[in-house]
Amino acid sequence: MSDSGAVLPWQVVRQDDGGNRYRVGRYATEAEARKVADGLDDRHRHQVYRVERVGQGTRP
Repeated sequence: MSDSGAVLPWQVVRQDDGGNRYRVGRYATEAEARKVADGLDDRHRHQVYRVERVGQGTRP
């Protein structure tokens, strides 16, 4: 595994109707992750996208 030195503590997670969760991406800032999640929410209204700090569970 390569160590690029990048710290990406925020992730966007998609949750489907069955409760399955899939990480969409990881980001350096909460603001960046929220921008991505908001854009996905606008395009995919039948999916739920959440912003979480890696290792700390769901954030409101």
